[in-house]
Amino acid sequence: MTRRTLRALPARVFLALFALFSVFPLYFMLVSATNTSQAVLGSRLIPGGELLNNFFKLASAQPLGQAMWNSTVIAVGTTVLSLLICSIAGYGFEVYHSKRKDALMGILLLAIMIPFAATMIPLFQVFADAGLTSTALAVILPTLSTPFLILLFRQSSRAFPREMIEAARIDGVSELGIFFRMYIPTMKATYAAAAVVAFMNAWNNFLWPKVILINSDSMTMPMLISNLTAGYVTDYGVLMLAVTLTSLPTMIIFLMLQRSFREGIVGVGK
Repeated sequence: MTRRTLRALPARVFLALFALFSVFPLYFMLVSATNTSQAVLGSRLIPGGELLNNFFKLASAQPLGQAMWNSTVIAVGTTVLSLLICSIAGYGFEVYHSKRKDALMGILLLAIMIPFAATMIPLFQVFADAGLTSTALAVILPTLSTPFLILLFRQSSRAFPREMIEAARIDGVSELGIFFRMYIPTMKATYAAAAVVAFMNAWNNFLWPKVILINSDSMTMPMLISNLTAGYVTDYGVLMLAVTLTSLPTMIIFLMLQRSFREGIVGVGK
């Protein structure tokens, strides 16, 4: 070994151990989904042969297909609309910059400190009066605009060339044309990063759907997992399978967009 390799060895060992500790819960979840409840309680670390049995138990006990569909509709709808609304807001805050907009942005950032529990009851009353309880729209609307995503797009918009905007205006391109035909294609990495954040937040959202989705037909996957732990006896093999199925979409989205996510977070709008 060279001297440089020996110096880097402690750091590599530390990172390897840290990676092992990070991956172990995921491994245990996947292995537990194939074992019985007794094996899970016994901390068995070897895959078993109960995967199909656990799946049939889960499908017979809970509306798995309906819950997966409801979560997909809510997560995809929230992600698409959030990207559109927050990117327009972030673009407007930066391109049409003014001191008043800076003050408004400060107010939006202060809103992060307000706990959702403080606004949950008024929100429920509003949607109940509008007859929107147990609808996907009631879950999507309160989460469309988030200060974090607006700030992300605002910071990324600083890398958008102003010369391109001025040239497009001289050529007669409308403001909406500049945004949709020039800004969006340029900021692909930022949109990918925002899509990962918005999808994960919408998919894993539990408290508000639990409050506003009254009918069992409107159940989402986090609500389904909660139902599995509400009985007197919990089948941990079935529970771990439900957790695995719930985790898969967010894992797939992140793995597909991880490179763009990294670039978008650091502000590279390519």
